[in-house]
Amino acid sequence: MCQDHGYFTKKLMSSLYLHIPFCRSKCRYCAFNSYSGQGHLFVRYIAALKRELSFLFSEYGGRPLDTVFFGGGTPTVLGAAGLVEILDHCQQLWGWSKQAEISTEANPETVSAADLILLRRGGFNRISFGVQSLSDHDLLSLGRAHSAARAIQALEDARQAGFDNINLDLMSGLHGQSLQDWRRVLTEALTLKPDHLSVYQLTPEEGTPYYDDVMAGRALVPEDDLSLAMDALTWEMCRQAGLAQYEVSNYAQSGKKCRHNVNYWLNSDSLAAGAGAVSFNGGQRARRLEDPAEYCQCVEAGHSPIVESEELDREASFRETVIVGLRMIEGIEIQSLQDRYGIDLPAYYGVVLTGLLAAGLVELAGGFLRITDQGRPLSNQILEKLV
Repeated sequence: MCQDHGYFTKKLMSSLYLHIPFCRSKCRYCAFNSYSGQGHLFVRYIAALKRELSFLFSEYGGRPLDTVFFGGGTPTVLGAAGLVEILDHCQQLWGWSKQAEISTEANPETVSAADLILLRRGGFNRISFGVQSLSDHDLLSLGRAHSAARAIQALEDARQAGFDNINLDLMSGLHGQSLQDWRRVLTEALTLKPDHLSVYQLTPEEGTPYYDDVMAGRALVPEDDLSLAMDALTWEMCRQAGLAQYEVSNYAQSGKKCRHNVNYWLNSDSLAAGAGAVSFNGGQRARRLEDPAEYCQCVEAGHSPIVESEELDREASFRETVIVGLRMIEGIEIQSLQDRYGIDLPAYYGVVLTGLLAAGLVELAGGFLRITDQGRPLSNQILEKLV
C-alpha cells in the first residue's frame, strides 16, 4: 500500500533516474523489477510517471539536470515516441545543463532504425544496448529474444542515427563458456568499436530460473581461476582497443565514462521516479512501489509511491561511500570524504587499513585510496573488512 506522505527535505539535485519496468519477455537470469505482457499499462504508466515527475519538480526543482537515465526492464518497449514524450516533460520541468548526458537502455529487438532516429532527434545522446553475447548459442541459453546479427545491426543503426556514445552490455562466465569462447565474443564486440563496454559476470540470483538451474546442477558457474582469466583477458583486450577500465565492470573511450553511474559510485544524491525506482537524498534512501499497476493507482490518487525509506547515519553513509567508491579504479579521494563527512579515513579504519596497506592490497597515492592490481581479485574480502 502506498503512503500519503511528502518527499524528504528539499535539496537541488542534478541526476535523475527513471525506471521503465516492462520487457517483451523475462530473461532466465533476470532478478530486476521487470514485467512482461503488460502492454495494456503503457499509456497509463507514461501518464503516471509524468505526474510523479511534476511532483518531484515541485519539491526539488530549479537546477538543470546533468544526467538523465532511463533504465529497466527495457525502456524501449514503450516505443520511441513514449520515451521522447517523457523526456520532453523532464526538459520542460528542469531543462538540461550544457553538456547533459541523456541515456536510455535498449534491447536490440525493441528498436528499429526509425526508432533510433526519433530517440536521437528527441534528445537522447547516449544509448546502452543489452547485448549480453554475440553468440547465438549463448543468447538462446540466456533466454534473449535477439540474435547476434540483430545486435550488430542495432548498433550500426544507432551510429547512422547520430549516436556517438554507445554502450554494449556483455556477460561472461556463462554455462560451458571457455576462455576461448569469451575471447571470440569480446573480439567481435570490440570490432564494433563501442564507446563504452560494461562486462558483468553472470551471477545466479535467487528466484530466477537460472538460479534454479545452478542449484539443480543443470548449469555450472565458472571456477575462480577461469573467472580471473576472463577478467584479465577483458582488461588486456579493452586496453588494446582504447577502452580504459574506470570501474570494476566498466570500460570507456576517453570522455565517454557513464557520468550518471559515476554519480552513483560517488554515492551522490539522485532523484528517481517510476515503479521500483530508488532515490537518494542527504543520507535518505527511498524505494517506490514495484508493481506498475499499483504504482499507477497510487500516483493517480495523488499519493507518494514511496513504500520504504531508510536514513543512514553519518558513519554508515561514510562507510557506504567508501565501499561503492572503491569500485572505481582511481579509488576514493580522501579530502572529499573529509569535507563531506568530517571523518579522516586513515584514522577511522586504523589497524584494518594498515594491514591492507602492508599486504599490498590497497594503496594511498595522490590523495586517493584505491585497491591495487594485486588486491583486485580479492575485492570482496577487502570491502568486507571496510564495511
